Amino acid sequence: MENMLQTIRDAVTNGTIVECQGNLTLVCITRVMAVLLMTACTLAQTTDDPFSTPIAAGKRAIEVGIVEFAAIPNSDGQAARMMLLVDEPGTRRLFVNDMRGPLYSVNYEGTSVTQYLDLNADHWGVSVQSSRSERGFQSFAFHPQFNEPGTPGFGKLYTLTDTSNTTPTPDFTPGGGNNSHDTVLLEWTTEHPRALTYDGGPPRELIRFEQPFGNHNGGHLAFNPLPSPGDAEFGLLYMGAADGGSGGDPLDLAQNRRSAFGKILRIDPLGSNSANGEYAIPANNPFVNAGYPDTLGEIYALGVRNPQRFAWDSTTGNMLVADIGQNIVEEVSLVTAGANLGWNDWEGSFAFISRREVSLANQRGDAQMTYPVVEYGQLDPLLQRSSAATGVYVYRATTIPQLTNLVLFGDNPSGEVFGFSADDLPVGGQDAIHRILFDNGDGPKTLLQLIQEKNTAQGKEPATRADMRLGLGPENQVFVLNKRDGIIRVLVPEGNVSP
Repeated sequence: MENMLQTIRDAVTNGTIVECQGNLTLVCITRVMAVLLMTACTLAQTTDDPFSTPIAAGKRAIEVGIVEFAAIPNSDGQAARMMLLVDEPGTRRLFVNDMRGPLYSVNYEGTSVTQYLDLNADHWGVSVQSSRSERGFQSFAFHPQFNEPGTPGFGKLYTLTDTSNTTPTPDFTPGGGNNSHDTVLLEWTTEHPRALTYDGGPPRELIRFEQPFGNHNGGHLAFNPLPSPGDAEFGLLYMGAADGGSGGDPLDLAQNRRSAFGKILRIDPLGSNSANGEYAIPANNPFVNAGYPDTLGEIYALGVRNPQRFAWDSTTGNMLVADIGQNIVEEVSLVTAGANLGWNDWEGSFAFISRREVSLANQRGDAQMTYPVVEYGQLDPLLQRSSAATGVYVYRATTIPQLTNLVLFGDNPSGEVFGFSADDLPVGGQDAIHRILFDNGDGPKTLLQLIQEKNTAQGKEPATRADMRLGLGPENQVFVLNKRDGIIRVLVPEGNVSP
């Protein structure tokens, strides 16, 4: 739900209110008051929770063990704003990024944390635009041949970041908005992948987006880990591109096939047949040579609002995405080549009418759309006044049996973690969702409770939100990240937790 504070943030980022070093100027006070009054009126118009039965009602929560794994250094005196954890098996290291610009390596034991690369270092010229909202170092991915000498992908690392450097000509423009900043996809090439720190040269720019608003900037970068060399899918980079921001997709970009915004894109970063010559459009992309005029060949799927995370099921090959909703629901959807996930004609299973209105009476009414496998109401009692779906991983290991064969995902602000069956995919709604609680040796708790306990031990004011992300490590280890205490945690069998 877009609450009053988020509405003010939106106004700041889309230019209605001017922000100066994090503080509203006196000139803007009247505008702030106007936004407050407008919000007070529109909040009453927000659609009610479409699901009468809360997620936790009548179902026992799944309980799993959790332990602290590693600590990421503070940045600018604040806890690291951790966004993503990636396992690089060739070098036997985990990598974690801080939204402000640093990328850290963590050994498999969690005992050593090293800054591998800082995107914001002056000599790179990246100029990461980081803020307390949604801008910054968004995502990164290692080419599957990163540690294989003599291969085309040797030493290749890709990053997606917001930048205040808007001088270069963008490849994709929204056709409106305020040109808030740019988002760039960069390729870095290290000479020695096993080196403690990055030892390559400046990055090569592959794609540049001109962002019309300050929110909904980035997305997720990932290579499908399932194909083998020689497969048509091997080495193709997937990139989530949000709808450009503000609220309600005001520029109608997600359904516009001429636009890269509001899409999941798929490219070959080592090719060169794109319009700018810096990457290739795979010949097997769904809209290439398929008789679709005015359609970008880079598009793999369309109709997403703010696709936070996607992942593949190692058993079925299914691709699943967690997409942040607007008015009433958060969703997890199955993604297939050429799929239309509905935004902004649909929000989850429900017809989207306007920024503040969704029709509960009009559900799943278009056979051409791909509707969510699960969705949850933003007004559910477990959640805070703002909510945002994230995740998403399919747990096929047996180390933690209560999680086996579940799709794991969560709610970013509250830190709630959920699961549903990967073998019997639901057809919408939240009835199939199970809540997951954590036992650190002192009884079941939420992630936010664990963070608050840690904050107290750190001598800090307890956080009021978690800003949670999930990560997958070696041997299907599930890691839990957050932006509030700098601690990476890992899920373990309950018996392996020491109080």
